[in-house]
Amino acid sequence: MADSSRRIPQKITAILVYGRLPLVFGGMLCAVAVMWDRNPALYTLGVILLLISMTFDLVDGWFAARHYPHPQMAELADRILDKLVYSIIFPLVAVGAMWRLHYVVSDPKKTELLHAILVLFLAVTVLVRDNFAHFMRGVALRFEQEIEYREFARLRTIVAAPVGALLYAYAFYIPNGSPSLLYDWVSKLGNTPLRTMFFIEIIFFIINFASIASLIRRYGTLCLNELCLGNQALRRRILAFFPNALTVMNAMMGLMAVFFAYQDRIREASLFLIGAALFDKLDGAVARRLGLTEPLPGEVRKPRAVNLGGLLDDISDAVSFCIAPAWIFYIALSDYPDPFVRTLPLGWVALAYALAGIGRLAYFTLDKAPIPGFFKGLPTPAAALLVIAPMILFNQVPNDAPDYERFWAVFSFGMMIASSVVMNLYPIRYIHIGRFMSRHPWMARSGLILLLCSVFTPFYGYLFLASMLFYAISPLITRRVDPQDAARETRAKPAGIP
Repeated sequence: MADSSRRIPQKITAILVYGRLPLVFGGMLCAVAVMWDRNPALYTLGVILLLISMTFDLVDGWFAARHYPHPQMAELADRILDKLVYSIIFPLVAVGAMWRLHYVVSDPKKTELLHAILVLFLAVTVLVRDNFAHFMRGVALRFEQEIEYREFARLRTIVAAPVGALLYAYAFYIPNGSPSLLYDWVSKLGNTPLRTMFFIEIIFFIINFASIASLIRRYGTLCLNELCLGNQALRRRILAFFPNALTVMNAMMGLMAVFFAYQDRIREASLFLIGAALFDKLDGAVARRLGLTEPLPGEVRKPRAVNLGGLLDDISDAVSFCIAPAWIFYIALSDYPDPFVRTLPLGWVALAYALAGIGRLAYFTLDKAPIPGFFKGLPTPAAALLVIAPMILFNQVPNDAPDYERFWAVFSFGMMIASSVVMNLYPIRYIHIGRFMSRHPWMARSGLILLLCSVFTPFYGYLFLASMLFYAISPLITRRVDPQDAARETRAKPAGIP
C-alpha cells in the first residue's frame, strides 16, 4: 500500500512533465486545421489544449521536486520539454500572426503588420535564448563548473507559457463562432486589444534579454577565457557589445514611447520612457563593471576621446530624452481644441526643448571638469520624465472637465519651457540618481513597488509628477554631499570589513 500510494504522485508528475508535448502538438494540428478551413470548434479546442499545457508547465516543477524518484532527471526532462514546446509554439504563432493579417483582418493597418513582425522577432528571440542558454551551460560543464538553475530564467519560463497561449489565441482567432460560454470566453483572448498585445510582448522581450544577461553574468568569464586566449583587445571588443546593446534598447524604448503616444496612450508612453532611463543607467553601470571605461594596461587614453560607445550613447539619449518627449508633447496637445491652448506656440516650444536637450548632451560630452557623482544642470532622462508627468494627468482628465484639462495643458507647456532652461543651468548640481539608488537599494525597491502598484490607478500621474518635482528641487538637499561619496555605485562597507 505504501509503495502504491507513493507511485500515484510520481505518475502525476510524469504526466505533468511529459504530457505537455502531446498537448502542444495537438494544438499545432488544430492550428493547421484552422488555417485550412477556419473551424471555430477546432480553434476553441486548440486554445484549450494550450491552456492545459500552460497549467502543466506552471506546476510540473513543484511536483517533480517533491515526488519524482530522480530529481536531476526530472530537471533535465523539464528543460528538454521546455525547448521542444517553445520550438513548436513560437514559430507557430509567428505563422499565425501573418495568417490572421491576411485572412481574418478585413482592412489590415500598418500597426497590425508591425505587430506580426514583432511576433516573428519574438519567436526568434525565444529560440535564440534557448540555444544560447544550452551553449553557455555546455561551456560551464567543460570547465567542470556546477550549473545553477535559479537564475532569471525561471521568471522567463513562468512567463513564456502564458504568453505563448495568449499569442496562440490571438493569432488563430476565428470570429463568428457558435455561441457558447466556452467560445465566448476564448474569443475574449482572441480580441485582446492590439495595444495590450504590444505591451505584453515587449515586456516578454525584456525578460528574455534579462535572462540572456543573467547567463552571461554567470558563465561569460569562462566563455571569454576560451574564446580570447589572453587577447585583451579582442576580449574588450566582445564585452563592448553588451553595453552597446543596452544603449540601443534605450533608443528603442524612446521610439516605442512615441508610437504609444500616437495611439493616445500617454501612460504607456511614460512607462517606456522609464524603461529608457533604466537602460541608460544599466549601459553605463555594465560598462564600468566590465572595466570598459578604463584603458588597457600600457594604453594611453586621450582626454575625452570620442569612441563608438560614447557616440551611440549620445545618439540614444538624444532620441529617447530629447526628441521623443518633444514629439509626445506636440502629439498630445496639437489636436486639443481649446482656443487658448491653440494660440500657444506648441511646435516652437517642442523644438526648443529638443535643441536644449541636445545642447545639454553636447556640454556633458565636452565638459573638461566634470564633478564625480553629479550632473551639471538637470540630466536629460530626468527632464524627459519631468515633462511627461503632467501629460499623463492631461490625458486622463474626463471630457466633461474642460477647465481642468486646460490647466494641465498649460502646465505641460510651462514645464517644457522650465525643463529646457534648467537642463542648461550648469552651476546647479544634480546627484546621479542611478548611483544613489544603487547605494540605497531599499529605496529603489520601495519606489518601484509603489510605482507599479499605482500604474493602473488615477494616482499614477500624481505620484510620477511629485517624484520628479522632488528631484528637480533636490539640489537644495544634495549640494553638500561629498562627490566621492556620490560617485560610489555600492554601499560603503562598515569599518573593519575588507
